[in-house]
Amino acid sequence: MIDPPPLHRQLMTFAYTSSVILVAGYTLWLYGMGNYRDLLVPMFVTLLLLAALLMHHSQTLNTVISRVILLGSSYIITLAAFYHHPSVSSLWIGLPTTAAFFLLPLSSAIILAVFSAPLWWLLHSHGTASPVEGVAYIALMLLLTLPPWEHARQRALLRATDPNDNDCDAYHIDTLKERLHNEFQRAAMLNKRLAVLVMHLPQLDMAEEQFGSRAKTALLGALCNEVNSRCRDYDILGRADNSTFWLVLPDTSESGAMLVRERLQRALSQCVLVETGQLETCIAVCLPCRNERFERYINRLEARAKALSTA
Repeated sequence: MIDPPPLHRQLMTFAYTSSVILVAGYTLWLYGMGNYRDLLVPMFVTLLLLAALLMHHSQTLNTVISRVILLGSSYIITLAAFYHHPSVSSLWIGLPTTAAFFLLPLSSAIILAVFSAPLWWLLHSHGTASPVEGVAYIALMLLLTLPPWEHARQRALLRATDPNDNDCDAYHIDTLKERLHNEFQRAAMLNKRLAVLVMHLPQLDMAEEQFGSRAKTALLGALCNEVNSRCRDYDILGRADNSTFWLVLPDTSESGAMLVRERLQRALSQCVLVETGQLETCIAVCLPCRNERFERYINRLEARAKALSTA
């Protein structure tokens, strides 16, 4: 996953900051009114939101944690309001429901909203909610589903028309296999040579878990920049899976592929990143056999990548 754009990050910063200010102001208002019975929950939520704001600004922590805290805080505030004041307006049910659709993936938000519906029904006037309010809740869910659904549709359309991977300057797997198939047929028909370098990044999963998506993007960018700058224009670099790349080398013998591998390993070992240190790569050469079917060759490439990842 690529780091969120600056505008999106600014909007999330505004959401965290405004949430802290609103809940803290509500807590001070309760204190000033002498309503000490309802003071504990807003005070606790204020501390949670302040921690979420600090996590959001952290460069090393995963942003998912701060989002979960923000979402949980909206549910805690709403549940506390219905618990202490059963006659409160059902309009406030829309607060955690809307937050779920903004902070969670679409499928997770729908599941959470569906399973939360009986809870809201029980809390709202002790289960005396009218059918109109149930219809309004369903309508709100459908309305909130439309933007992420349209966004997912646009991303699917972009992926179908854009040959590049979403995270780096390399072809994604579908385009990679199509280009490799063309080169495989060309080599077989014209009796040309073909070689593929299977490259594995063992640091990628660790970098994403410990340092977040920014370190992952830096690793992918460093690999692609070094490979693209040291290969020919018609060589094909593609991302086979999360941490594996294939470099297709047309008109290249086994000895030539070995030289390319040594040159790339030497260049990549000189790349030093802030979070992960020296860039580590495992590279293997895989050539098609005579009269080998393309499907079998793909299976051998995938098996070689799996062997590199478990080595």
